[in-house]
Amino acid sequence: YDFGDNWHHVIKVEKIDDAVPGADYPRLVRAIGACPPEDVGGFPGYANFLDAMADPKHEEHDRMVEWYGGKFDPEEAEIGRILDSFERLAKKWAPKPRKPKAAPKSL
Repeated sequence: YDFGDNWHHVIKVEKIDDAVPGADYPRLVRAIGACPPEDVGGFPGYANFLDAMADPKHEEHDRMVEWYGGKFDPEEAEIGRILDSFERLAKKWAPKPRKPKAAPKSL
């Protein structure tokens, strides 16, 4: 997010288990709600955005729908998008095969 919007995120680690053999990491355990759109204007802008999007009679409704590019559901966590991001991270963080060490040359 835009650092000027002053978003604060909380990540709660509830439990750490042993790794599951064969599982890709990171793993999605739970997702709740949608992320606010980028450049929405921080918390106050997001609150205004939600008000405008929820009320078709709101004076900013049409402009916000056009700006966002469609309807917005604050309850939808977009799990598919999150899983795609996790898959990219898992591939990036996967252990790389080691190159075999060259045998020392004989003299």
